[in-house]
Amino acid sequence: MRQPGPPIYLRIRDGIVAGILDGSFGGEAPLPSVRALAGAEAVNPLTVSKAYQDLQAAGLVAAKKGVGLYVAPGARERFRIERLGLTPADLFADA
Repeated sequence: MRQPGPPIYLRIRDGIVAGILDGSFGGEAPLPSVRALAGAEAVNPLTVSKAYQDLQAAGLVAAKKGVGLYVAPGARERFRIERLGLTPADLFADA
């Protein structure tokens, strides 16, 4: 039976974003492996992979070859700025 609400991969993605914002995944911290997170969430590993792909496309996480995924440098600050609807130019505009 399908659960109401957004797709599971979006809920996983949003949980990781929340962890980045609240500092659970602080500065360039490693993310759980696909298999580990899939096991913890009781979901298919492809679901976690989709969430991670979205985060990579957004520039919030980066892959380190042979090691895994990490929070991208500056991801927390960049996400906060985007949430406010600002651009870097807005931050440096003359007041």
